[in-house]
Parts: sequence; structure tokens; C-alpha cells
Amino acid sequence: MNLKAAIVSGLLAGLSTLGAIAAEPMSAGEFERYVDGKTLYFGLAGQAYGAEEYLPDRQVRWSFLDGKCKEGFWYEEAGEICFVYEDTPDPQCWSFFREDDKLRAVFENDPASTVLYEAQQNEEPMMCLGPDVGV
Repeated sequence: MNLKAAIVSGLLAGLSTLGAIAAEPMSAGEFERYVDGKTLYFGLAGQAYGAEEYLPDRQVRWSFLDGKCKEGFWYEEAGEICFVYEDTPDPQCWSFFREDDKLRAVFENDPASTVLYEAQQNEEPMMCLGPDVGV
């Protein structure tokens, strides 16, 4: 590849990235159509982060991939997708973007701290261990 072709290729890649960054967040309807009935696995900075199972009626099950699962639900508020879990009553709100047939999620409670990327998806339920028992 000559220098001119390399520069053009780099510029096009940069424009593609800018287009993805400037994309509009998914609406609640778009998000629901994308996630309904799926289990999505998310990564953060190249590392496995967690998985979420999207159940009927906007119910969810989240895990940090440690076998412990949290039940919750999601709803739309002011253009963001907010999640409430059984152990955390304060909503955790995200903006979701489609990028190359995957999701990018920006944590809107503190957008500078967490951006998750969809690493994998399937229709299988997550593995959740039962409650801790005993002394």
C-alpha cells in the first residue's frame, strides 16, 4: 500500500469512528427489539465485565460472571435506558448505540467512567447459582 492509500484508509477509518460516536442513542423500542429474548455479554477495556439476560416485560437478570445474579427491570426515561435491580433501588441509566451490529453502552450516571461493549450474544439463559445457604 502506498502512502497516499494509507492516509486515505486512515481518514476513512477515522470518519467511520466519528460517525459511530455521533450516532443517536437507541430509543426504548429499538433497544427492546434488539435485546428481547437474548443474553448479552459485555466487555470493558478488553476484559469480560458482565452479562445480562433480557426477559419478557422488560425484566432482566444481571451477573458480573461470578454465578451471582441480580433480578431487575428496565425502563426508558428522558431518552436513556434505566435499570433498577433488587439490591440497588437507585436507577442506573445508560445510552445504547448500535455499532457494527453490536451495542456500545455509556453509563450516564457517570459517562466518564464506564463504556461497555457487547462482546457476544446468545439465546441461552445465564448460569446463576442458588442463594448462599448455611452458616
